[in-house]
Amino acid sequence: MDRPQPRLLHCTVPPEKDGRTVKGLLKSEFHMAEGYIAALKLRPDGIRLDGARVHTNVPVHAGQVLTVRVDDPERNEAAPIPCPITIVYEDEDLAVIDKPAGILVHGPEGQGAPTLANALAARWDGASFHPVHRLDRGTSGLIVVGKSRYVSELLRRSLHTEDFIREYLALAAGQPEPASGSIALPIGPCEGERPRRCVRPDGQAARTDYETLAVFPGGSLLRLRLFTGRSHQIRVHLSAIGHPLFGDALYGGPAELPRPALHSAFLHLRQPVIGELLDLHSPLPPDLQAFLDKKNA
Repeated sequence: MDRPQPRLLHCTVPPEKDGRTVKGLLKSEFHMAEGYIAALKLRPDGIRLDGARVHTNVPVHAGQVLTVRVDDPERNEAAPIPCPITIVYEDEDLAVIDKPAGILVHGPEGQGAPTLANALAARWDGASFHPVHRLDRGTSGLIVVGKSRYVSELLRRSLHTEDFIREYLALAAGQPEPASGSIALPIGPCEGERPRRCVRPDGQAARTDYETLAVFPGGSLLRLRLFTGRSHQIRVHLSAIGHPLFGDALYGGPAELPRPALHSAFLHLRQPVIGELLDLHSPLPPDLQAFLDKKNA
């Protein structure tokens, strides 16, 4: 898909909303925050009622049509660098990319290989870029990118709810007991060991559920679901229970892979503008599948 076109959303005022203000309708129908409305009303074509620009304190009447433009005026500041990326889903509002390991989502210019931001700047002709959640450089798999600040904020609000479920596949050392369970341990920075994180009593609450899908000599294939989004959460939690990821040198994992054996494999997502449910899957990438096959040989 080329550079996104202007994204216009429309709402016909229902009888029960007659007499409400434009701002009230923006909040109730489009779930817009005060700060976003304040910026939107400064755009000449940001808010229109029956085609005419209006102030947000104007009352609306049944049958009128409120139109808002939600694509961003600002552009992706990353340099456009064409490089192959796999997009598994894309519409006017968001894209889901299957990120390979070894690529940063974004970062300062001139720091090695192109980032996902560079690739999408080229693909979308510089249109805005808003990753909704993080994937470490060494983690592969599905990542959600909003095409506007409006959509990315709606998506962030739904993170870790039934409308935005992320699940991972991981190759971990040993065999967890029990074979499935929940890890609820607070996570915070390790003093003097940046970027390492660790379990600590004064850390932020964190929960990871896991299920053992298969075992092999020396390790296990796990499926994990995040209920919070702390930095390095899966890596820290698995290390804390004595089952670090293969290849995760930072957290004591066996040095049998050049990167942590973690893959963002499953995504259940409600598209926040049109309400469609998306269920997407990315299989284990070749490097992790080859490692697993070798262990099972």
